[in-house]
Amino acid sequence: MSDSARAVTGLRMPAWLFPGFSGYQRRWLGNDLLAGLSAGAVVIPQAMAYATIANLPVQVGLYTCIVPMVVYVLLGGSRAMSVSTTSTIATLTASTLVTVGVAAGSKDVMGSVITLTLLVGAILLVMRLLKLGSLVENISKATIIGVQCGVGATVAVGQLPKLFGVDTNFTGHGFIRSIIAVVEALPGANWPTVILSVVSVALLVVLKRLAPAIPAALIIVVGGIALVAFSGIRSDGVDLIAQVPQGLPIPHLPDFTHTLDLLPGALGIALMAFLETVAVARGIRTSREPQIDSNRELLAISAASIAGSFFYTLPAAGGFSQSAVNQNSGAKSQLAQATTVVLAILVALFLGPVLSLLPQATLASLVFVAVLGLIDVKGLVRLARISPRDFWIALVTAGVGLTLGLLPAVLVGVVTTLVLVLRELNTPLLEIEERRGDALAIHLARGLYTANVLENERAILALVDQQQPPIRVLVLNLERLSAISITVLDALEDLDRELSAKGITLHVACMPQPSIDIAGKLPWYQQLETSGRSHATVADAFATLR
Repeated sequence: MSDSARAVTGLRMPAWLFPGFSGYQRRWLGNDLLAGLSAGAVVIPQAMAYATIANLPVQVGLYTCIVPMVVYVLLGGSRAMSVSTTSTIATLTASTLVTVGVAAGSKDVMGSVITLTLLVGAILLVMRLLKLGSLVENISKATIIGVQCGVGATVAVGQLPKLFGVDTNFTGHGFIRSIIAVVEALPGANWPTVILSVVSVALLVVLKRLAPAIPAALIIVVGGIALVAFSGIRSDGVDLIAQVPQGLPIPHLPDFTHTLDLLPGALGIALMAFLETVAVARGIRTSREPQIDSNRELLAISAASIAGSFFYTLPAAGGFSQSAVNQNSGAKSQLAQATTVVLAILVALFLGPVLSLLPQATLASLVFVAVLGLIDVKGLVRLARISPRDFWIALVTAGVGLTLGLLPAVLVGVVTTLVLVLRELNTPLLEIEERRGDALAIHLARGLYTANVLENERAILALVDQQQPPIRVLVLNLERLSAISITVLDALEDLDRELSAKGITLHVACMPQPSIDIAGKLPWYQQLETSGRSHATVADAFATLR
């Protein structure tokens, strides 16, 4: 029974419900309420701004602070993480919609957003069912840094038209086209908008550095609304965001017209959503909190995206800035995020007309400052100093993002990582365990599997040939052979023949019982056992050679 179930409801609940309330204590209540309000002051305006990255109405961001958060409160394992969406996810959403030809403001855009978010959730759910959480986490830090640098630069440039008060908007069309569009539109810049943008960006940067506890995003939003309400700045050509409807989202069905075209983008978004979520969850976890289970997080964010998709939300992911505010404000459990949800519902119900007075430049300032933080110069310098190979992976991934698009960058980064992982796994790692007279014991430090068994066979034969004086017995320590295939068994039989041709007798030791059970079905291994060449330990093998 979950501790949270006792503390919050007094009822017995399944163990997978409310894991973020584990060990809840009533004295945490005040901390959680304050943290939830503080995080809400950051995440609500921030999520609204992220919706504009994807060229979607701001209420999409607001709704993303409701449904996905509720689902994560129910299923998520991190106590302090705040889950809505991120600038990376919003940018990949924009790129995906542009790639399939769904124009912002068109009739089918919202139906396609529902489908895309639903596909992301479905892909994450399949990954959870296959328990691929730990596998996906093998995607390198260099790849993530490269993608985020590409996202940061692309989105920052994409916000310049709004910061300058010009009509063009190339968010989602790529870095180069955005720069060209901005340069061409500069002569028509609206100076009151430029001044508002400069002041907003400056305040955000100063407050972030000098007073990080102050909700700078909320102050900028309130200030922008007040400026419109009590001055004539609107008549000076400062554009406002689109009208924000008042009320809660109503469920809608997806539009499956572009489903196949949306799939590649959905896969990239799903990977980044999971990686960002797990990175945030682990980054803010304290030593007194339970370990983060990657497969549990897969389930939570997949359910958050699936449920949220029907209510016009962006794909869900854990956000670092809002989670940091949540934790720094004293969040002890997911009750803090539940408080943020209540705040978002109140905003949706009562503040729609007020939010409609928000200048576009104000939201663009929030996005601009947020995404510049994704360009991790310190991380690149660290990679260059410690691992030049990882540095070039990050640089190439970022370059692909800036030239070919962010989805190809994710693909290049993931493929590069998998190639490097396979290359590492396929490199034989042999250790000479012991030599007694003309007998040599070799330990295979890496397991044998279909892709690396031939390389290991060649390496073993080469190592045997190097021995002086020559050996007559080879004992192979196979304790890492936890899983076995017919390809591996055939290779071991071939190794036995090759060694026999050299006048060397092969003995095997320490093979796990499940592998013995499978190998025992082959005549070769049966003969190995009959001739006393299969042993429980290396010591047993040497003992038979006396």
